[in-house]
Amino acid sequence: MSLISTLARLEAVHSGRAQPTATVRHRHLSERPLVLVPLTTAGEAGAPLGALVGTDRDAPRLLVVPQPRDRDLRFAFLAELADVVLPYIDTFADDVEAAERNETDPETGKRVKVEVELCADAPQLIVPSRAGIELVRLLGRSMRFRRTAEQDPETPHPAPPRVPLLGRWLTHFGERARVPGSALLLALTEVLGRHWATGQSSLEDQHLAALLAWIDPPDGVSGAEAALDAELRRDARGQLVCPPAGPATDPAFDNKLLAPAIERYDRARTALAAAEDGLEADDRLGELTAAEREIRSLVESVTRPTWEAVWHGLDLLRALPEGAHAVDRWTRDRWSFTGHRDRIVAGEPPQPRRDDAVTAANKLATREREQARLDAQEALDDPLVMAGRRLAGEAFAGEVIDVVMAYSEGKSPRPRPLVTVRTDDRPHLGERVKVFRSLGGKPQSAEFVGHEEDGALIVLRVVDKMGRGKEPETGSLPEKGDRICFTLFEHEQRGGAKLPDQEETPWTHGGPPGEESAVQESADPVTEEDVL
Repeated sequence: MSLISTLARLEAVHSGRAQPTATVRHRHLSERPLVLVPLTTAGEAGAPLGALVGTDRDAPRLLVVPQPRDRDLRFAFLAELADVVLPYIDTFADDVEAAERNETDPETGKRVKVEVELCADAPQLIVPSRAGIELVRLLGRSMRFRRTAEQDPETPHPAPPRVPLLGRWLTHFGERARVPGSALLLALTEVLGRHWATGQSSLEDQHLAALLAWIDPPDGVSGAEAALDAELRRDARGQLVCPPAGPATDPAFDNKLLAPAIERYDRARTALAAAEDGLEADDRLGELTAAEREIRSLVESVTRPTWEAVWHGLDLLRALPEGAHAVDRWTRDRWSFTGHRDRIVAGEPPQPRRDDAVTAANKLATREREQARLDAQEALDDPLVMAGRRLAGEAFAGEVIDVVMAYSEGKSPRPRPLVTVRTDDRPHLGERVKVFRSLGGKPQSAEFVGHEEDGALIVLRVVDKMGRGKEPETGSLPEKGDRICFTLFEHEQRGGAKLPDQEETPWTHGGPPGEESAVQESADPVTEEDVL
């Protein structure tokens, strides 16, 4: 936690209201996101109980599993979920634009630019909390290998064709959520927690209603009081007024309301199966319908408050201006979405259960690079974030008091002007350490030369972005009296060393493809969570 975040939390405790830790919104928000508020059965990992899902704030679609232990009802729930999510994804798949991408020429081995299709926009899935992201990943894993009747006519419990397709998309969303800065799948508590600091712990911030109580408390009530009320207040039946933000359920709801309702549903279904004549069957069918309607009402009662809270949180985030680099990160999300669309259209198999060594290393390197890039871009976009980097000695800002022209030694001297900056910051500078400033959206480098006046003055030597002539181009150098900010961290991240091809994977990492140890599994084997 940075010093700025610590100070903001202390101020939130003192003032009774969450304090901003950002002046701009560092995540892209779609104009038409798909909100998913899931609910799972207690004690059974990934067993869905119900969900509210949709893009219309006033008309969500309610999906319910009356008996979560029934495999057929679970498949029906997943098929209904696919009926909502897949059409939403398809609306973005066909709207494309021309874009250029660097690819390796198979004949020459050189990098060349080729024109390809890029989706003009991408879908965005919003869940209440981090646990919702984990559920999306778990559902994707359990669905993408399911066999359909078309694939295997003899498979037991065949899934509808759209179920494994949804599993592949949910897996992609879940994997993309692990990339820092990605916005294809967002947990609202994490996005809100990035922009506001509350007076409670990070674990308590995962309760969406409590987090919103700190950010936007009612008039005359402190954030701490409003959050405590959101966490603990119960109605006359002993039920939470603000249930957990999914997918977990409250034990009081499970024991007092849900379990008896499911038991009545089971009894009604058993009675319907044992009905001997048409008249009795009609009566039993009415009882079954009433029992199912009761369960639907219960699920909606505990998901609707969270649904409203999610949209309220989105309203708070939309009030912030979007950061300059958030658009660039969203463009990378669009490339990711387009690439997965193309893999599905090409008929490629689902994502494997375990990545091979090269793929896993590439994913790890990508996440590390994107984390460093995100940290740099947030600081460049947001003065409040940059203030935290300055306090940590990773950047400094000040006034230019002198610019002296100097040149490098050699046959072709190049301009190497010396810039003197007066600052109150204390950056961690050493001999010939490189620093960077943003010049027209590109980083300009300079070298640390030395201190003057007991560190109050910092002398730098500018080394690039001055043009090709003997004299620096106009505007490429700061002028006396300018206020500038230099960072000790790079603005653009470099790529790492090239990894070997899969055919050259060493035996220590599974061996090259073709060996028995490297054969990928064609389908996900049955696990305990598949057998209830």
